[in-house]
Amino acid sequence: INETKMDGGLLPDANGKEPSPGGQREDRGKWQKPRITRKSLMKCCLVKWIIDSTTNTQGPESSDCELELSTVRHQPEGLEQLQVQTQFTKKELQSLYRGFKNECPSGLVDEETFKNIYSQFFPQGDATTYAHFLFNAFDMDRNGSIRFEDFVIGLSVLLRGSETEKLRWAFNLYDINKDGYITKKEMLAIMTSIYDMMGRYTSPSVRDVDPSEHVDKFFQKMDRNRDGVVTIDEFIETCQKDENIMASMQLFENVI
Repeated sequence: INETKMDGGLLPDANGKEPSPGGQREDRGKWQKPRITRKSLMKCCLVKWIIDSTTNTQGPESSDCELELSTVRHQPEGLEQLQVQTQFTKKELQSLYRGFKNECPSGLVDEETFKNIYSQFFPQGDATTYAHFLFNAFDMDRNGSIRFEDFVIGLSVLLRGSETEKLRWAFNLYDINKDGYITKKEMLAIMTSIYDMMGRYTSPSVRDVDPSEHVDKFFQKMDRNRDGVVTIDEFIETCQKDENIMASMQLFENVI
């Protein structure tokens, strides 16, 4: 997967200016109408959701933010510890936490929230199934809720992790039943959910090729020993060696 970074563009800049939503950009003082293309979707939806929630909210200072960590129902780890565990700066973590707290005052996010997030960003598609799969990838302990710590640690991997770290995370997404293997059925379910959510509403359309065609071709390459399942080693090795697969994995990155 090509690295997708959050450097500056998705979090407010030093002057507190918010990023442009929906692929909009400011050019010589004029707003340009966004075009719904694959490129315009290559911003992290989860971060945009977080930042958008703070647009009209005056964020607390650092000390206030630390104090508020103890006021939510679930108390996350301290920001300094999260800074060690992730590749976010303390200011970025504070900004992410403020947005997370605004949207999820309990300190936990549930699956319904994920479905609401993706229905906002992909209103003309059906995001329900993909949101379900993505939520399960974040919900590592399978208890039906995601802590702030788990949320930002996952985002750190997706946005700033190494190629291998991102591929491991992608494997976890495709491994729907978490048994350590990916079947063709699981891969097809993920790809179909992505196509259902965004395929017909991008330019050019990803519906030009049916998801089953992608899966048949990729799965045949990945399943090196022809045992009907793909292991994490097979997945990572094949992705890293095949430029076509790596390029297609960008579809996955576009909808995080």
